[in-house]
Amino acid sequence: MMNPLLDQTRRHFFERCGVGLGSIALGDILASGSDRSFNPMAPRQPHFPAKAKNVIFLFMAGGPSHLDLFEQKPMLQKYHAQLPPQSLVQGKRFAFLGKDAKILGSDRKFAKYGECQMQLSELLPHHREIVDDVCWLRGMKTDVFNHGPAKLFMNTGFQVPGRPSLGSWVTYGIGSESENLPGFVVLQSGPRGPRAGNALWSSGFLPSSYQGVPFRGKGDPIVNLTSPEGFDTGRQGQFKDVVADLNRERLNLTGDPEIATRINASEMAYRMQTSAPELMDIGGESKATLEKYGAEPGGNSYANNCLLARRLVERGTRFVQLYHTDWDHHGGKGQTLGTDLERVTKQVDQASAALVSDLKERGLLDDTIVVWGGEFGRTPMGETRDNKVGGRDHHIDAFTMWVAGGGFKKGFTYGKTDDFGYEVIDEKIHVHDLHATILNQLGFDHENLTYRFQGRDFRLTDVHGKVVQEILA
Repeated sequence: MMNPLLDQTRRHFFERCGVGLGSIALGDILASGSDRSFNPMAPRQPHFPAKAKNVIFLFMAGGPSHLDLFEQKPMLQKYHAQLPPQSLVQGKRFAFLGKDAKILGSDRKFAKYGECQMQLSELLPHHREIVDDVCWLRGMKTDVFNHGPAKLFMNTGFQVPGRPSLGSWVTYGIGSESENLPGFVVLQSGPRGPRAGNALWSSGFLPSSYQGVPFRGKGDPIVNLTSPEGFDTGRQGQFKDVVADLNRERLNLTGDPEIATRINASEMAYRMQTSAPELMDIGGESKATLEKYGAEPGGNSYANNCLLARRLVERGTRFVQLYHTDWDHHGGKGQTLGTDLERVTKQVDQASAALVSDLKERGLLDDTIVVWGGEFGRTPMGETRDNKVGGRDHHIDAFTMWVAGGGFKKGFTYGKTDDFGYEVIDEKIHVHDLHATILNQLGFDHENLTYRFQGRDFRLTDVHGKVVQEILA
């Protein structure tokens, strides 16, 4: 007779014995005081007391031109159509510009607004209302000048897919306060999706519970959320409970965090059948609120998404990311600094300002960080497309973003660029620094918010980044 032990594989042995690898892993998780094995999105305490608990990131995909929106540079007008100084461009790389690219002046009218005397162009009339509520970052710098990699860099701290996004790190660190909606939600508007796609809100090597959940603007926010006809709530609940019990049995054996993700996703989807339609129905908002944002019930727009972002943080969602595309103004058809830039700024100006003022009026801005910006800026030199000079190339050495709420200074301008708006000459903020500062306001030491993967500890800021104390209140 063959020994029955020989019929078992090593995997079966470790699974069934009382000190199996899965039991050891699960025991370690439970001993650490964490309940992530059963509810990965349970609220958790950060490293130290936080100034903020939510983030809304308004991402302008394509690269807004700081030289046509936020900084008037008389030297661009003076040297318009002339070659830039060689010292400015020597050794620099661009996506499309040739060596003969000439300085391009902006024909936009600028003025200073608010007590902070922030410069804004005529293209952002509604931003004038929030200039003293916003911290203006005019010395931003990044490392990557092509759209997809640059978007990844701004969202994950790395230029290739595979790393967790900022929203994933945040929800991994402090979970979510919403029981009926995802902790990390993605909303999209514009003529197409952002380059790099869902890698921008991926959880990377973190458990997939922490990835962003894209919501659609019309119909069910998530495909197949509604139960099939004839499948009532009671039967569905019984099925969900039985499957969850089986998954928990398996989780107890293996300690695999992806099983916890599956349990959590199933239960969340069940609850969202009630909570999601209520969230998406903005018809219950007052007429004044809808007009403030420029939102329309039943519509699918950036304005609607800004209003939904406020409604999400009200309901406990931790991180909301809005992507609005069509900011890539090279000068060709559909990409001019004239009517095309005017069109896209009109789509976002009113709602962006409305979101900040609405959060402020409701007492939500103090603990919500609002971030506005793209993956890079645009060059002071003009780009020729269709035999016309009508746009600007990608620019990584200087651009503007803004942040509001969450303990950031109000009505404060930080960052200085040279006379051409080409280089940051003082008060520079690198992407890694911005990430470190946002995490700091959420209560995290960015060097210690880590996850062990393939033998080393990873973090959002890699081996870089510093908290920019000068922009914190």
